[in-house]
Amino acid sequence: MLQKLTRRNEEGFTLIELMIVIAIIGILAAIAIPNFIAYRKRSYNTAANADTKNLYTSAQAYFTDNPDGDTTTLGHFITYGFRQTRKVTVTVITGTQGSFSANAYHNAGNKTYHVDTDGGITSSV
Repeated sequence: MLQKLTRRNEEGFTLIELMIVIAIIGILAAIAIPNFIAYRKRSYNTAANADTKNLYTSAQAYFTDNPDGDTTTLGHFITYGFRQTRKVTVTVITGTQGSFSANAYHNAGNKTYHVDTDGGITSSV
């Protein structure tokens, strides 16, 4: 009976081996998680930048059909192909063909993008 309890040929991992594996996983997670967070923030900013470009393109299409149009309503641009990304806030500041400008930012991002009449996009933190 005592021989059953004290088998010498049992195989398995020791506590030290398991602790080393857990430590390695912890180190890998400590390296990967900050990178992942930075990638997510960069993707949020890219979504806001893309919405800014798309708004400018649809505004040009709108002003081609309505040269005297004066609007700050996104609804007019939606009919010309603008699709706003979820959680991106887009604001049209001036909406005329001669002086168009708008801002866009993602709620989880850290940059605001501004587009002007010439289509130039600038960002600010």
